[in-house]
Amino acid sequence: MCNVKKNKLDKSSHQHTNIIYSDHRLLYKTCKILAMDFEFEEFESTEDIFIAMSTMAPPMKNVLPINSYKGYIFSIIPLTPASGNSYLMIYVKGKLDGKLLEFDMNLKKFKNVETAERSDKIYFAVLTPKSNTIADAAIKTLEKKSI
Repeated sequence: MCNVKKNKLDKSSHQHTNIIYSDHRLLYKTCKILAMDFEFEEFESTEDIFIAMSTMAPPMKNVLPINSYKGYIFSIIPLTPASGNSYLMIYVKGKLDGKLLEFDMNLKKFKNVETAERSDKIYFAVLTPKSNTIADAAIKTLEKKSI
């Protein structure tokens, strides 16, 4: 920690005031507790979550990430990008196998593929992280609400 003592002249009373400035940025960063707020939207099937994500995707974006983690298939969408503490978790219970899935919205079906070749299909890159702290917090909150 860096403590710096400075003298300041108060112009209204013409008196000197001692002010101590402290640089606590590193300590503040490590001790800061962020309260994360989660909203949830549950779907009946994996195909339903794929339809929802496909409609939210930016135009011309045909490869989207999807998480398969701890018995849930989900995507976490930041609702407040500036502060980063409010999220929407769209999910269905289940597990996905494969690394790249091709989804046909018209047929409401998906299959494992090796490459994203067709522009008329939506592809989902399946992410299976070893650890995901935001997902852990969301799942913990979700499971508390379910009880």
